Amino acid sequence: MTVAALGLSIIISIASLAWGYAEAGFDAISTWIIFFGLLWLYLQWRGWNWFSSLGLLLAILAAMIGLWLNFMFEWIFSGAVFALFAWDLTDFRQKLHFMSSREDIKGMERRHIARLYMLTLAGLILTSIMLSMRAQFSFEWGILLGFVILLGLLQLPAWIRK
Repeated sequence: MTVAALGLSIIISIASLAWGYAEAGFDAISTWIIFFGLLWLYLQWRGWNWFSSLGLLLAILAAMIGLWLNFMFEWIFSGAVFALFAWDLTDFRQKLHFMSSREDIKGMERRHIARLYMLTLAGLILTSIMLSMRAQFSFEWGILLGFVILLGLLQLPAWIRK
């Protein structure tokens, strides 16, 4: 469960940052962001967990530059939030690796992902409210928000189970 959530969070983070830069007209940088995201996914698959910290650093740096250049806030914010989500899940996976088999690892995993998901969803909903108040809520943002809500609904049976 953690591996799937980690992979999706990296994909959403990189896609959001790349979309934000592409919308601002920086297609070359957007392409480099996508290549970096593919590298991040590959290195996570290979077990290079330290690369997640570098991924978070570069995603936050890209988000800071995007905000400084006044890019579309929602995509930059989403990219930074999901990079933080991926970094936290990587750290959590490392902690799970060192736990004994007597621990309720599956339960801890479900609860941790549920807490991260609720926090992320709250941030996205607040961003959506802000965008609606400014009349800047876009169709693409609605698709991302719907996708994140759908992911939570798909995980709901696993979270409800004991």
